[in-house]
Amino acid sequence: MSSISKNNETNKNSMLTLNELNKRKVVEHNDLISSVAKMDKTPLKIFELAVSCIDTDNPPKDNTIFLSKKELFTFFKVSDNDKHSRFKEAIEKMQKQAFFQIKEVKNEGYEMISIVPIPTVKWNNYNDEVMIRFNQDIMPYLIDLKQNFTQYAISDIMELNSKYSIILYKWLCMFYNQYEHYTGKGGRRTEQVEGYRNPSITVKDLRMLTDTVDEYPRFDNFESWIIKKPLDEINSHTHFKVTYEKIKKGRSIDSIIFHITKRHMTKDNSYKIEDTTYKEAMSQREDREDKLAIEAIKSKYTKLLLEHFLLAPYDMTDIAIMAALQKNVYPKYDELKELRGIDGVKKHLSYVKDKQLPYSKGNIGKYLKKSIEEYLPIVKRQEI
Repeated sequence: MSSISKNNETNKNSMLTLNELNKRKVVEHNDLISSVAKMDKTPLKIFELAVSCIDTDNPPKDNTIFLSKKELFTFFKVSDNDKHSRFKEAIEKMQKQAFFQIKEVKNEGYEMISIVPIPTVKWNNYNDEVMIRFNQDIMPYLIDLKQNFTQYAISDIMELNSKYSIILYKWLCMFYNQYEHYTGKGGRRTEQVEGYRNPSITVKDLRMLTDTVDEYPRFDNFESWIIKKPLDEINSHTHFKVTYEKIKKGRSIDSIIFHITKRHMTKDNSYKIEDTTYKEAMSQREDREDKLAIEAIKSKYTKLLLEHFLLAPYDMTDIAIMAALQKNVYPKYDELKELRGIDGVKKHLSYVKDKQLPYSKGNIGKYLKKSIEEYLPIVKRQEI
């Protein structure tokens, strides 16, 4: 094979690997993101890459995942002849020096835990496979993610070349994810949700987070290396556009407020800002609910629910209830009507009324949704 052909094949393989990396996400518990990473950027990036291989729905057997050397070198953009020895040095350093210092809040105070995240790495000189085994004590922070977790793109981490950039990016993601969650789901006051998009941290806590308590004693140096330079990287290489302001207490800087805007990738691989305020998002959501509620009030199914005493007249003044019926229940009634006619819908409602449980009065929308979702598959099987 000619040198040109070899180069073309290498570039093709690199592109395939890069495309795979672009699809992967990292998911970590917020306690881990808020912990102190006692390591430099290379071990931290290896850890992040390894975590992106975990399927939280199917946790790895024996806490073990497998990477390819090709994937590692693409991730670190390493192509020189010395890459294997550099990788070996990075792994040795990670296992000898790197650990997370996690602070867990308990009822009586807090507990500090120090965990070496990856105690075992295995590779050889005759194939492309690298085995990575996680410490069992780190696994709950990577797979037990029912609540208080954060997700972000491994491709964003790939482009960051400073430990402080990675730490700050993950911390900002932790807050912005909550902003997106509560913007879509509701459940928080406007000022609380806006606070997630504009998170604040004291300089003392930022020093703790970045493990710089004893470094950069002058604030101007601290600001330059821990805030300005990392934000330059984050703004250049990730989905975020972040600015900040300094808050004084007396004559000194007490805290930092970050202002986060999310950008979306366009077809030409450039970023476009597409962000709305919480008020705007909630206004759009309310408009959608209003329209659904109006449709529900006009629906023949609302009249049937009233006739069967499954819906009270005052329920019709609750926009959330009516919107939920129009969105989640009435389309199912349409399906039943197609199969059994309007008399089939009436028969179902009579049965639901007779079997109505006491708790259903407190949340009639959920009760009706559950009832039709359980009944409709039975009807469909009978039709077959």
